Amino acid sequence: MSAEPGRFFCTAGRGLEPFLAREVRARLGATEVDCVTGKVFFRAAAGPGELRKLRSGERLFLLLKKHSPLPVSRNKGKMLHEIKSLVIEEPEYWLDIISVWRKLSGHEGKTDDVSQKNTLALKRKSEEETNTASKRQKTEQVRAVVSKECQVEAGERCVAPERLRGQEYWIESKTSSEFPSKGSGENPTANEKLSFSFRVSCRCSGAIAKILTSQEIGRAIGVALVKQCGWRADLRDPDIEIFVHLNDIHSVVGIPLFRLPLANREYIRTAGLRSTVAWAMASLAEISAGALVLDPMCGLGTILLEAAKEWPEACYWGADISDSQLEGADGNIRTAGLMDKIELLKASVKALPLPSESFDCVISDIPFGKKFKITNDALFLPDILQEMESRSHRFLPCFPLPRSQLPSAASSSFPDSRVASATRGECFVLEGLLYCC
Repeated sequence: MSAEPGRFFCTAGRGLEPFLAREVRARLGATEVDCVTGKVFFRAAAGPGELRKLRSGERLFLLLKKHSPLPVSRNKGKMLHEIKSLVIEEPEYWLDIISVWRKLSGHEGKTDDVSQKNTLALKRKSEEETNTASKRQKTEQVRAVVSKECQVEAGERCVAPERLRGQEYWIESKTSSEFPSKGSGENPTANEKLSFSFRVSCRCSGAIAKILTSQEIGRAIGVALVKQCGWRADLRDPDIEIFVHLNDIHSVVGIPLFRLPLANREYIRTAGLRSTVAWAMASLAEISAGALVLDPMCGLGTILLEAAKEWPEACYWGADISDSQLEGADGNIRTAGLMDKIELLKASVKALPLPSESFDCVISDIPFGKKFKITNDALFLPDILQEMESRSHRFLPCFPLPRSQLPSAASSSFPDSRVASATRGECFVLEGLLYCC
């Protein structure tokens, strides 16, 4: 049974929006795709399993509202009223939204944090039931005593049992409302209002941030949801998170579909290069079935892992001069179960012990910049690029360069300007670096 079309948006790293837009179209058959800075909005008929396969996105949300920027006023009370009007609707509206969210997120795999949450909930329920049973037993004992006294003093009116029965009813009602039974057949709407917990995450920038803080906006929305829907606030471990982003471009409200970001790969034990960036770089290489792919400065192997997961019909080699990096890469490869797809060797990128033109593609994230404290980048780059070219009969390196170094590096490494012409065709900016392929 195919899923019903839903409206979603996914956050993306700076420069990755075009990659994500292409991916949702190709992988999900998405329509109404709209790219803005840091986000991609789209409509798709996709289930949780398909949505989880997105590789260039960070966090995926069910889209509730997407509006133009709110009018800015110096009156804080008026601004908060406008924001609450944007987010808050009738309780029936929110119940419909929660129903859609549960259909999508209800198919999540049982992760450790979810299992732990369920365990703690069951523990609290067991303790509550124990307390209730103890109170009920005491109630019965008192009732028996009072009943016996009433029988002895026949002429007197006895009201204590009624009062106790009322107390017993209150205790049982409190227990069932806080821990509703799925099979009880009770009205789910009533239980929803009594038991649902939430948290509001708010980000604001631009003109509105000069008037209100994110904390003020989040607090106002939270109070309104408690009054309107009867939910309870839980900042640490809520059932649901309401995400609100207000800036000079748009006003967006959404619900995260998964507890963990899409960028958190379960098959990467030790993180290196951001997984979304690694996937984007590998996608530019146009890896085909049976191809031999080399990363001569593989580090922890993130690019190789992303490529091998997405294009498993190819074979991959990784080289690095650092023992600790190779050890981390080997651990990642074993965790991902890709020992038969990726080979590692210790070697310097300046003198690779590999035959000339033995690889179809060379792709690497060259460790330049402030993070690696390498300041004489331009001195290393020509030798590195020439070594890469000599090992591949189809020279297609992907590498990051500071903008200021691109022209000089290209001209000094390749006088015929093949790299310069290639970079004009395939470039993307990530965190201030120009990635070229």
